[in-house]
Amino acid sequence: MTDFASGPFVVPPARVLHLAVLAIAMMIALIAPASAHSLEEVDQDLREKEKYFQAVDGEAPGFSLRDADGRAVSLSDLRGKVVVLNFVYTNCPDICPLHAERIAEIQKMVNQTPMKEMVEFVTITTDPKRDFGPVLSDYGKAHGLDSVNWVFLTSAMDRPEDTTRKIAEAYGLKFTEGEDGMQMHGIVTHVIDQDGRLRARFHGLKFEPVNLVVFINALTNRTQKPHPHPRPGFWDKLKGSLPW
Repeated sequence: MTDFASGPFVVPPARVLHLAVLAIAMMIALIAPASAHSLEEVDQDLREKEKYFQAVDGEAPGFSLRDADGRAVSLSDLRGKVVVLNFVYTNCPDICPLHAERIAEIQKMVNQTPMKEMVEFVTITTDPKRDFGPVLSDYGKAHGLDSVNWVFLTSAMDRPEDTTRKIAEAYGLKFTEGEDGMQMHGIVTHVIDQDGRLRARFHGLKFEPVNLVVFINALTNRTQKPHPHPRPGFWDKLKGSLPW
C-alpha cells in the first residue's frame, strides 16, 4: 500500500509513456469514426502542421521478398491494407535502431484501435547477406515490434546482394555501403494505401508520431462520406486532448 504522506507520488516515466500511448489510441478509436474527414482534408492539414510530411500519389514500387521463416511476401499480397514501410539494416549502430523504435511507437498507437486489422508494418533490410532467419525476428523483439502485423523482409539467398538496396532506391532512397560494411542512408517512413499506391513520406525522425497515425486513419476511413455538418477536425480534437 502506498504511503502518500511520506512524500510526493511519482509516476515512472515508462508508465507515463504507456498511459499517453493508450490515451491517444482511445481517442483515435472513439473520435475518428465520428469525424470521418476526407483524406484531402487531413492531407492539407498535415501540409500546414507537419514539416516532415510529404504528400505523394503514385504507384508504389513492387517487391517480392522473404520473411524470417523463408515465406514469400510481396506488396501485392498486402492489397486491402495500409502498409507502413521502412528500410534498415540490423548491423546499423545508430539511426536504424531509433527508426525501428519509432515504428514500434506508431504500431502501439495503431494496435490499440480497430486499425490493427487494417494496417501492416513492413521493414526491408538493405543488408540481406547478413540479415536473414532469426536475425530478422530477433531484431523485432529487441525493438518492441509486434509480429501480429509487422514483418521484416530480406531477399532470397540466390538473388543478387543488392536486390533490396535497389528496392530502396526505387522508393527514392540510396544506401551506400562503405568498406567496413556500414551504410550511408536517409531515413524515410513510407505510407502505401490499400490499392498499392504510395501516398506519403515522413522524413527523418523528428515528425510527430501521432501525425502519421492521423494519416493512416484517414486512409482507413477514406471510403466513408464526410459528415454533412461542420465539426471540429479530427486533428484539432486529437491535438487539443493530448497531455503534452
